[in-house]
Amino acid sequence: MEFLPLLSFLLLLVALVNIFLKKQKPQPAAGNHPSDEQIQLLPPGRTGLPLIGETLDYFSKLQNGVLWTFVAERMKKYSPKVFRTSLMGQPTAILCGPEGNRFVFSNEKKLVQVWLPSYFDKIFPKVDNTASGVASPNTEQTKLIRKHLPAVLKLENLIHYIGMMDTVMKQQLHTEWNHEKIKLVPAISKFTLRLACRFFLGIEDPKKVDELAIPITDVDKGIMSIPINLPGTNFYRSIKASKVMRDKIQLTVRQAKIDLHEKRESERPSLLTHMLLTADENGQLFNELFITNHVYGMLVGGYGSVTSSLTFIMKYLSELPHVYDEVLREQLEIAKSKEQNEVLNWEDVKRMKYSWNVAREALRLMPLISAAYREVTTDFTYAGYRIPKGWKLHWMAKATHENPDYFPNPKQFDPSRFEGTGPQPFAFVPFGGGPRMCPGNEYARIVILVFMHNVVTKFRWEKLLPNEKVVHTAVPTMAHGLPVRLHPHKQ
Repeated sequence: MEFLPLLSFLLLLVALVNIFLKKQKPQPAAGNHPSDEQIQLLPPGRTGLPLIGETLDYFSKLQNGVLWTFVAERMKKYSPKVFRTSLMGQPTAILCGPEGNRFVFSNEKKLVQVWLPSYFDKIFPKVDNTASGVASPNTEQTKLIRKHLPAVLKLENLIHYIGMMDTVMKQQLHTEWNHEKIKLVPAISKFTLRLACRFFLGIEDPKKVDELAIPITDVDKGIMSIPINLPGTNFYRSIKASKVMRDKIQLTVRQAKIDLHEKRESERPSLLTHMLLTADENGQLFNELFITNHVYGMLVGGYGSVTSSLTFIMKYLSELPHVYDEVLREQLEIAKSKEQNEVLNWEDVKRMKYSWNVAREALRLMPLISAAYREVTTDFTYAGYRIPKGWKLHWMAKATHENPDYFPNPKQFDPSRFEGTGPQPFAFVPFGGGPRMCPGNEYARIVILVFMHNVVTKFRWEKLLPNEKVVHTAVPTMAHGLPVRLHPHKQ
């Protein structure tokens, strides 16, 4: 495990920091003493070790798939509303429950702004739309990109891709799922990468798609790894893979510019095509490097998260025959209504209500976005406690998804939770919420349902490793690729 070899290094670092602090003996500056009232107003909690804080405990629970317990333990000890901690050298407040989620999501650009640890810039470097191409994180151009993304990812546009997604999945079943035994994670990854390359980059050549398969996997593994940039670590491999991917994508950007100039664009424009034709507020087109980095980010997000979701949907369906049978019944009704070789359309997808409830329950247990950060831009009071400017807020989906106050018997897989009015508002947040909600939520929904229709109407399957462990990286996955035995339906 990557975590264990680094433990001694981190403890040594703590010891050295303590020695340094003792030698310095800094004298408090006049006027910098907080009053007792100010100290008492801060949320209850602890900051842990110098510099490291409670980061070791956090990463340990993250990698073991029990991140929810990091919150639950502190909610019980300090406050069910809010508590403070220190993560990656940052004083951090965690606002708990749906009310905390609502507060964070609704105060974007008012009291808080998006924040990522600085090490993210090594995997996802930010560039400006200027001649130098260099910028700090969260530039105005990044905000402009998010403003234009809905034009590409909005439902009215996505429904025109359903037939293409259905065709690609049928091709994948024919070429990749034609064995008695397969590993589902690699098979699913090929499907999601092929779709993501087509939708975000306009790439249809299978060879070019395959060239991205290894580096995108390495990037994915490093996103939530311990950020130690040393050979042999996931973080080190992720940085190198990021450079490989961006170089390959930049070549695609250049070719797409030529195709547009010669009017050879695809019938269905990709995100890349849209960005090449989009100008900023000054009428300036986005530069090549800027487009490369942002398409790269969307490609990674659209690949890893959907792959993870489909993996766990397949896992749960193999474990729960009664859920599988109900999904099969719904999907067979849709299949019987289609002409031979007729592809799926939006009306078909809208009929997949139970299947989507199954997918949502899988997303509750294994959310697309496990956690995110915000930075406090203005002092505010929450639940009677002062949250100072400069502090970080940290929310995690499982803090409500696995809380029995909002989901009774939270470990039980129960799609009926989403019938009727469904869960309490802001308790189910697999895509985040507010202005920063994942812009690809509708893309993910359609891909998931198209996949489920094709696989369920063709196969049953059984796991070959009943006790296979879950591995937690940027998104959860299965330790050995989820090997299964396929049982094709008799036609």
